[in-house]
Amino acid sequence: MTMNQALKALALTCTLKPSPAPSSSDLIASQVLGELRGHGVGGESVRVVDFDVRPGVETDMGDGDQWPAIRAQVLEADILLLSTPTWLGHPSSIAQRVLERLDAELSETDDEGRPSMYGKVAAVAVVGNEDGAHKIVADCFQALDDIGFTIPAQGCTYWNSEAMKPKDYNDLDEIPEAVAATNKALAANAAHLARVLKDDPYPPMK
Repeated sequence: MTMNQALKALALTCTLKPSPAPSSSDLIASQVLGELRGHGVGGESVRVVDFDVRPGVETDMGDGDQWPAIRAQVLEADILLLSTPTWLGHPSSIAQRVLERLDAELSETDDEGRPSMYGKVAAVAVVGNEDGAHKIVADCFQALDDIGFTIPAQGCTYWNSEAMKPKDYNDLDEIPEAVAATNKALAANAAHLARVLKDDPYPPMK
């Protein structure tokens, strides 16, 4: 296995706040991308709310739909990071829309009959001032697995404020030690798994 082969990561930040508003989801995504760079993985972040992503389950919903441009970046990436805030104990509506649009990939296959997301690694980051991170991660992981992504060991990171005491992640003076540790584990395991899959893809399905 070639451990120094170039890999790409894409973070889809699913905050409800358009740029340039500060976003905790964007912040934790940038921290994970920073950890990935330490493993030779280049990366960039897309704030999905800045684009006109239409509702639907097709690769292109037409009429000015901007999902196809984001989809092109997903297809080029080896690692996808889905970063979402917590709202009422659930992922944001933007995160749900991303998953719904990715559902179309089940119908898109490569020359070997494998769904288009096979061979790609997915990870999840969650922030919020209320509980719910474990359920959000579980729901997102199930959806991403169904779509064809592979989930690494400890492939999530999250931060929740103390219950009933709202506080934003991007207002913290420093990264909490536990979050820093989970960011590092996520990045190391995602990069390792992506290289394994790049070197030894899943078997053909036809």
